[in-house]
Amino acid sequence: MNSLFNYMQNNTAITAKILSVATQRGTEKTTCPSEIARMLFPENWRAHMGEVVEASIGLHHQGKVLITQKGLPIDVNHIKGPIRIKIV
Repeated sequence: MNSLFNYMQNNTAITAKILSVATQRGTEKTTCPSEIARMLFPENWRAHMGEVVEASIGLHHQGKVLITQKGLPIDVNHIKGPIRIKIV
């Protein structure tokens, strides 16, 4: 039960940070999931990369952010390689 609580708490913090950073950058710029992970989990950010990507995909499905590769929107159901996140 405690791990579920931690996951939900992390997910809320991750979602808020993604939206905050993406909003600050504006519609013309993007952010990398690793930047978000480093901000929230500086000691072990790599261990949280999956959570950051999952939260980004959730926000993408809600229409709040756009996930891109090489500047182009991608199918988030088939992500391969590095992604970028931008506010819609």
